[in-house]
Amino acid sequence: MGFWGKPGLIAGFVASVGGLITTVTNYVTDMFLTPPLSATLQHLEETQLKTMKGEIKTLKAKTLWENSGAVIMAEAAELSSLKPQLDMLGVPLYAVVKEDIGTEVQTFRQYFNGEVFLDEKRRFYGPRERKMGLLAFFRVGVWLNGLRAFKSGFMGNVFGEGFVLGGVFVIGKGRQGILLEHREIEFGDKVNTNDVIQAARRIP
Repeated sequence: MGFWGKPGLIAGFVASVGGLITTVTNYVTDMFLTPPLSATLQHLEETQLKTMKGEIKTLKAKTLWENSGAVIMAEAAELSSLKPQLDMLGVPLYAVVKEDIGTEVQTFRQYFNGEVFLDEKRRFYGPRERKMGLLAFFRVGVWLNGLRAFKSGFMGNVFGEGFVLGGVFVIGKGRQGILLEHREIEFGDKVNTNDVIQAARRIP
């Protein structure tokens, strides 16, 4: 039958080649990406956020977590599935977006069951803001994550700061501090949901 007549061997060979290509392209592009800089509670708590429904109000970010702690996602709609578990823990789930262009936020609300705030100065994307830029087109993970988002019906805009990488924060009550910080390595890079729940359980 020969090598090419064995489907299992062919699939294994293709998977090995694909894994090698992914490893090499990630290694090369990682050298050109700006490494993340961990945020501090002081940096986040003074952020001015704007509400995005009803009467527009401005508030300091620390009001979101000072009484109960909070899970705050910057561009990570997948965490919406954790809301029932977080509700049981008494920990609210919020989303922060960096801009409001076209119908992007309205589309985002279809996948997120929580309150959305606008962070115009993009402090939740810092303190060292990172952009993936054209390097995204050379990473296999970005293409796979984009395909998954497209199949789910969620697409971002192509006019604004679409290249800025986001993240997820679990912030404790009052001065408890940042219990978990996940920064996207590439577009669609997911936080471990078990880690989010474990961090939320540390909030008194």
